Amino acid sequence: MNAPSKIPASSKLIPGATGDWEVVIGLEIHAQVTSEAKLFSGASTGFGAPPNSHVSLVDAAMPGMLPVLNHECVRQAIRTGLGVKARINLQSTFDRKNYFYPDLPQGYQISQYKSPIVGEGEVVVDMGDGESITVGIERIHLEQDAGKSIHDQDPRFSFVDLNRSGVALMEIVSKPDLRSSEQAKAYVTKLRTILRYIGTCDGDMDKGNLRADVNVSVRRPGDPFGTRCEIKNVNSIRFIGQAIETEARRQIEILEDGGSIDQETRLFDPVKGETRAMRSKEEAHDYRYFPDPDLLPLVVEQSEVDELAAGLPELPDEKKARFVGQYGVTPYDAMVLTLERESADFFEQVAAQGEPKLAANWVINELFGRLNKDGTPISESPISAAQLGGLVGLVSDGTISGKIAKDLFEILWTEGGDPRELVESRGLKQVTDTGAIEKVVDEVIAANPDKVEQAKAKPSLVGWFVGQVMKASGGKANPQAVNEILKSKLGL
Repeated sequence: MNAPSKIPASSKLIPGATGDWEVVIGLEIHAQVTSEAKLFSGASTGFGAPPNSHVSLVDAAMPGMLPVLNHECVRQAIRTGLGVKARINLQSTFDRKNYFYPDLPQGYQISQYKSPIVGEGEVVVDMGDGESITVGIERIHLEQDAGKSIHDQDPRFSFVDLNRSGVALMEIVSKPDLRSSEQAKAYVTKLRTILRYIGTCDGDMDKGNLRADVNVSVRRPGDPFGTRCEIKNVNSIRFIGQAIETEARRQIEILEDGGSIDQETRLFDPVKGETRAMRSKEEAHDYRYFPDPDLLPLVVEQSEVDELAAGLPELPDEKKARFVGQYGVTPYDAMVLTLERESADFFEQVAAQGEPKLAANWVINELFGRLNKDGTPISESPISAAQLGGLVGLVSDGTISGKIAKDLFEILWTEGGDPRELVESRGLKQVTDTGAIEKVVDEVIAANPDKVEQAKAKPSLVGWFVGQVMKASGGKANPQAVNEILKSKLGL
């Protein structure tokens, strides 16, 4: 296991009234396993169904009902472990975690305590400034989700929806290797990307399919770890960052006033910008863990692990390295292009029809920019990869200029069509006839004699003339030809 890389202390220390403090962060990510059925029953995991319509007798904890393990959930956990370079434990056990809550019908949660299915691993996180950190994974275990308590439907009663009860979760526990809110947000983003690439969790935080328990403590640089507080069920990456900063500041203020931190579970209120206490933090013995007597130890063959490893797709880090080597794009552009598997696939289809660096520029700046502006996912892009590839190809072979390409992009976005046919039918072809270009150049020079003299004294002014010629030609003139003719005519 590689040790976390050293980030400059200035990037992660928090100034206090009595000196600098360091925040220490560990995350427990609860990722809903992509599976048609629940962990121990055949009930559907579909989202948005009417309350209590996806509940089997097992999920409702009816007497005499026994759990039957969904092996596809096991395979998904193994895939996830392989995706974070973790050790796969060929034997693991399920335990009962005992606690009472109205949306937990059994009175216990089936989880994995001492023997999880996945052991230690790591995630390498790009910080966007040329540096990266390595975040250790402590373990990944399978467990059941609870139901949902609903408190805002009636002034007198709370309601319980058991549709989520028994849905398979992977709890991905990091080591306390994170030292800032930015690192934590980047880590969750990278982990979500890996899960989506592998297909083991869709990472939809709006639906609660990925949520985080955030453990935060503070210390003086170089001191032992402080007392941590856990912020439960944070459901957006932005809120994770805000919760960390808010909680770190709260703890620093208490310590600087001479107080001490109580180990407790807290909730983050994004509206008020504060964390508030829920309960004192439970320890393992509070849950009275013991092996579930209804479930045998889980034994997985190494041959099955090998089969799953062989079936993994190209993962983000490998894809990023390949994009840099194969297409010559910058590491930053490669990182942006590989954040989502669909985006990477889209880029490769575009790059196949034109110059790869130009393709990367159009995908990142024009397409992603417009999609983000309109709030549209790439899967619903009005412009297909084939259409954008056609546009890039037309720019690459000199058929249209960059300016005309932007006009063509707008036509494709709003009207659709075949790029080459649109260029032909609408007369958008770039003018490469030097005679025609020369005529426009002569007209521009004749109309601006004062600028001609200035350009002879200051050659950089040729750019102004290029702009005027491009404007006069409706953006159709070949910029390179315009530049060469102007320099010749102006004697530069």
